[in-house]
Parts: sequence; C-alpha cells; structure tokens
Amino acid sequence: MDIEPRVVKLRAIEATPESFREFGQVIEASPDGEEFGPQDAHLELNQGVPRFYIIHLEGRALQFSTVTHHASVTQCLGSIGGEDWYLGIAKASVVDKDEVNDKVKMEDVQKSKCGHYYLPPIPDDVRVFRISGPKFVKLNKGTWHAGPLFKKKEMDFYNLELSNTNVADHTPHSFGKCNGIKFLIED
Repeated sequence: MDIEPRVVKLRAIEATPESFREFGQVIEASPDGEEFGPQDAHLELNQGVPRFYIIHLEGRALQFSTVTHHASVTQCLGSIGGEDWYLGIAKASVVDKDEVNDKVKMEDVQKSKCGHYYLPPIPDDVRVFRISGPKFVKLNKGTWHAGPLFKKKEMDFYNLELSNTNVADHTPHSFGKCNGIKFLIED
C-alpha cells in the first residue's frame, strides 16, 4: 500500500530581480535601443544548439512533488500574454567531485544519468515564485525547478534552452519518493 505524501504548503513570492537573484534573473521590458547590460538575460547556451519554442501546457495545478535541473544550460521561461504563473525553485546543487570536502561529503553526492554530480535539493530550501505580467525568468545552470504551474486550464509559454536539454541534460528529483513530501502552492 502506498503511503500518501505529507503536504507542505508554500506561499508564493512575487518574482522580482531582487527576490529571484539566487536562482537566476527576472527580465522585464526595456526601451528599444538600450544596450546590453545587467538587466538583460545572461545566457549559457554554448553546449549545443539553442532551441526557442512555444510550449502548450494543460492541467498544471498548483502542486508538485518532483523537480528537475539542467546542469549544462540556462533556461528561460515566460507566459504568452503575461498571465500569472508559478515556479517551484531550489538553488543549484551541482558538485564538482574534485571539490568534495568536509562541507560536502562524497556519500551525500549523487551522480546524474547525464554524467555530472549533485546534491539532492533540501525540502526546507524550496521556494515558490509567482511570475506576473510581461516578464520572463532565466534560470541559472543547475537550478532545481517545477513548473510552469498555473490556475488556468491551459497556457502557452515560450521556452529557451538547448535542442536536446530534456534528453541529454535532465536530472529529476522526486520529493515524493525520497522525502515523502508533496508541495502545495498558496497564493
């Protein structure tokens, strides 16, 4: 008999450049002709062919028990039309196995099927962000994420990653299986 995971409720935080800084960037509209600067997405797409596309998602309720990270690429996500959406987030935990020390013990480190090493995300470190209006988020390499999630029945999003990100650079972590937890978003 399967045991029902414990529900952990998280209150959504509005994604701003300041509140999201630890995980990536929030990019908002800038005037036409403005030169490249710190307000622009700083991308790392040099490990393959970039892919910019629109994804259509249905039934992405405000709950999750699994997160994913991409160790080799930044990722950008934004809703078509600027409607509110949500993203579960935990900070990147990719580990260079040569830098394992007293703080990071080798027995805690896991090897991804993609070949890199990482520490599993810590449930107490998970946050949820609400992204509202005409802006997008850029996730730093290795940032754990769940979503896009939303209240509507369906939504479209633009996505910038590599052409093979979801095949060659996709590392999941199940809080349900590993920690007995399911996150529920409160807004």
